[in-house]
Amino acid sequence: MDTLSYKTISANKATAQKEWVVVDATDLVLGRMGSKVAKLLRGKYKPSFTPHVDCGDNVIIINAEKVQLTGNKWTDRVYLRHTGYPGGQREMTPAKLMEKDPEKLIKKVVKGMLPKNKLGAQLLGNLYVFAGAEHDKQAQQPKQIDLNTLK
Repeated sequence: MDTLSYKTISANKATAQKEWVVVDATDLVLGRMGSKVAKLLRGKYKPSFTPHVDCGDNVIIINAEKVQLTGNKWTDRVYLRHTGYPGGQREMTPAKLMEKDPEKLIKKVVKGMLPKNKLGAQLLGNLYVFAGAEHDKQAQQPKQIDLNTLK
């Protein structure tokens, strides 16, 4: 058996096949959608996946304001942040965050599912979230994708 014919292909920035995809968030559950979007951004659905390289797709999420949460998570879940000053802990529920900025809620969820390093920050730059049905990325000719078909 010739072992030299079996080589592991490691993608790099030049050989990564990046595409543009559009995800419609209407009536999708936030966490389930976020985990699939994080996998798309990471490139885990591709056979050429390489853990240390940005080989994922550029993802456009439209209708971010129509995303769903199950149970009482709209009011019971709490996101904490700190201003940096004594007594500066602030809390925000998903309902308040959604009425203030629905794009920020989805970015926050997907960011939590990406690696906590430079690569994760770079991957988050490939995510574009729009509250309505219109987006300004038509020049990239993105293809529509159904998240329910992905595992």
